[in-house]
Amino acid sequence: MRVKLLLPLVLALLLAGCGNGTASGAGGAAAKSIRIAYQAFPSGDLVVKNKKWLEQALPGYTVQWTKFDSGASINTAFVAKSVDIAAIGSSPVARGLSAPLNIPYQVAFVLDVAGDNEALVARNGAGIEKVEDLRGKKVATPFASTAHYSLLAALSRAKLPESAVTLVDLEPQDILASWTRGDIDAAYTWLPTLKELKKGGKTLISSRQLATAGKPTLDLGVVSTAFIQAHPEAVDAWRKVEARALQLIADNPDEAATAVAAELNLAKDDARDQLSQGVFLKPADLASPEWLGTPSDPGALAQNLVSAAQFLKEQQKIDAVPDLATVRQAIYNKGLPDVLSP
Repeated sequence: MRVKLLLPLVLALLLAGCGNGTASGAGGAAAKSIRIAYQAFPSGDLVVKNKKWLEQALPGYTVQWTKFDSGASINTAFVAKSVDIAAIGSSPVARGLSAPLNIPYQVAFVLDVAGDNEALVARNGAGIEKVEDLRGKKVATPFASTAHYSLLAALSRAKLPESAVTLVDLEPQDILASWTRGDIDAAYTWLPTLKELKKGGKTLISSRQLATAGKPTLDLGVVSTAFIQAHPEAVDAWRKVEARALQLIADNPDEAATAVAAELNLAKDDARDQLSQGVFLKPADLASPEWLGTPSDPGALAQNLVSAAQFLKEQQKIDAVPDLATVRQAIYNKGLPDVLSP
């Protein structure tokens, strides 16, 4: 679900060195490869990876899966043209579509809607019973992530200025280490790290509650515009296997949990429990007016991303908010009903 807006220039240069500076559909040996960025959170994306469905659907392509820890690092990879498809949170996508990044990618899938799988947890014994009690405390979250967006929304909802707390930018694995050392008082993060924090902490608010209050966050599948133009058939194949994974989560949660457990090195019961805390759409719902919509009837997801960008602008996290027409152009819903049909 899941992050820094500005990463060191050296990282961008290193990522740039991973490719030829163009999408892997530009020609030559790279023309038949797909570079996918994935994240280690329970999702249908991990089912697709584990079962090698995309490799089976596209035998003429080389599929390269690379693990990323945050949406910000994925955005940097897109800027460096070293990734074609990615699982990334809606807040980093809102940043990516906004100035100064203006990344040329498009939202082509909704992996999940954040529920209880992302939450703000306070350490037991820290004297924190509600969000308002975070004043003067040290709170960690991956910056520019959906969790960061939700944390800022939670603080705003509690009428607690960001300056009243000490925010620490940490990736999930570093959050767990800092929590174990007692360096932080609270953290907003996602599964599976979240589960470990809950063992010694109290949940103050979840992303499911914030969604009900009008601040929903999502995990999205995005594709570089260059790759869409060069390989539309491969994008269709990818959307189809992601839809198959959503259907498997709904119809056979045990089988889906087995695949996710293998990817996250979890027991199957733990993986099934973590999957149950997310909100997974039915494949047919993706083409509905509430989500991606169709070319003739754009969905409300575009407005969701604009609203996220507006909030980030208010928090002085981005320079400018893209207009709705621009974001609608960044929603890839061409042929969606046919692609999602069984």
